Amino acid sequence: MKTLFTTILFYTIAINLLGQNLDKEVNAIYPEIEKLYIHLHQNPELSFQEVETSKTLASELEKIGFEVTQNIGGYGLVGVLKNGSGPVILVRTDMDALPVVEQTGLSYASTIKTELNNNEVGTMHACGHDVHMSVFVGTAQILADLKNKWKGTLVFVAQPAEERASGAEAMIEDGLYQKFPVPDYGISLHTNAAIPAGKVGVRSGYALANVDMIDITVYGKGGHGAYPHMTIDPVVLSARIILALQTIVSRELSPLEPAVVTVGSIHGGNKGNVIPGEVKLELTIRSYTEEVRSATIEKIKRICNGIAFSAGLPEDKYPEVFIRDESTYSLYNDPDLTNRLKVVFEKSIGAENVLETEPTMGGEDFSMFGRTDEKVPILQYWLGTVDPEVKKKADRGEIELPSLHSPFYAPLPEPTLKTGIKTMTAGVLDLLNN
Repeated sequence: MKTLFTTILFYTIAINLLGQNLDKEVNAIYPEIEKLYIHLHQNPELSFQEVETSKTLASELEKIGFEVTQNIGGYGLVGVLKNGSGPVILVRTDMDALPVVEQTGLSYASTIKTELNNNEVGTMHACGHDVHMSVFVGTAQILADLKNKWKGTLVFVAQPAEERASGAEAMIEDGLYQKFPVPDYGISLHTNAAIPAGKVGVRSGYALANVDMIDITVYGKGGHGAYPHMTIDPVVLSARIILALQTIVSRELSPLEPAVVTVGSIHGGNKGNVIPGEVKLELTIRSYTEEVRSATIEKIKRICNGIAFSAGLPEDKYPEVFIRDESTYSLYNDPDLTNRLKVVFEKSIGAENVLETEPTMGGEDFSMFGRTDEKVPILQYWLGTVDPEVKKKADRGEIELPSLHSPFYAPLPEPTLKTGIKTMTAGVLDLLNN
């Protein structure tokens, strides 16, 4: 008993001392991390095009001492740093940017244009992945510098194509957990456009939603606008379907189960006096549980078929309902891991700077790292990015904050990056010293 007590006391003292020293470590590397952040911000690359970004991160990890393997699941990379026997901890960042023209007015704003679907589009890190990558490298650097304070294996994963909800799955299918050590825990962070810089947010359990992108082709019988009785109008059928779909959440699912059905795009016809032969709809549906997800998809199909039948269409003309590959699963933060690291974050940056956040209907394919047969416990937490003074003005109703994916979204770099590196490093150290 005395030995156990002594071990626990030593461990507690060591962690407390380490927490005090992280400020010094973070401050020492910050100038280089800020340079990296500005470089990444100015050189964004879209999903499936992260060629130079991947090379940059590979170079950074190699300089730190990681053994790096590139081209996993596309432009994904994995850096491994072994330091004796101990836990295996996965830290993940995403790399891709968005087809958004930056309008922040920053001196280091992106002016990059990229070819997408045969069009040239502005490109911007409007979702904060440049912050994620900079924190990723900073955390790797400090953990390597502190190798005398932990034992175990670090698996640092830089993932492509998060915005297309397919990069994580691609890396897993390419053998992530077969080619590299299987993690005991996996953690990541995501920028938040409503939390002040210097703070983080945590949520145990469901934190982000299942997101399914669905295409529906509504068929009809085209003809002249003057003779609608000789047609079956797919525009009218589409309108009926759109309204009927809104009853799924309001009347067919439990009011205690969150869900969203949104029709975001309608395309049909070319001229006002011609009834077209088909109309195309694009939807997104969101939920937390697999039961609600499956039920929503089934009800969409049933409603589409029922309305087509009522219009007199033959079965081979019923609407086609297609679920895209861009879908992703809900993100479930392991409660034990979340509660454990919440305490670590509170010790690292102060309890007043660690917020309990509500789940959202956004999606994030980091969820895939915890959905394999290995059942890896995962946690993704929010990193505040908003200038605290700007946040106060927003709280008073004087201004509106730009959201993620906005061309005006601009994180406040220094407190954001330092808080991200400090909390991520503290969390990994705690897990390594289990």
